[in-house]
Amino acid sequence: MDVVLGPLLQVVSIALNLYLWALIISAVMSWLVAFNVINTHNRFVYTVGDFLHRITEPALRPIRSVVPVMGGVDLSPMVLILIIIFLQGVIGRLAYSL
Repeated sequence: MDVVLGPLLQVVSIALNLYLWALIISAVMSWLVAFNVINTHNRFVYTVGDFLHRITEPALRPIRSVVPVMGGVDLSPMVLILIIIFLQGVIGRLAYSL
């Protein structure tokens, strides 16, 4: 069982890490768009932004319904990042116990 479970936990941890980076890049990109540093009329910027929005929005939507907006600042990415860090810690301890 350890032969399958160990690599499976590692793959899940890597996927969570990639999703964490997608959240960070999405948040930074939304700030850059809001302050007109990058322009969404550029096809590449629009494609990257749309991709990041499509993969992060399903996880952020339920959190946004619970966490209030604080002075125009959306805290839902930070809450999701903390949840992902917690899950990575649980997976790491589970893998260590095997």
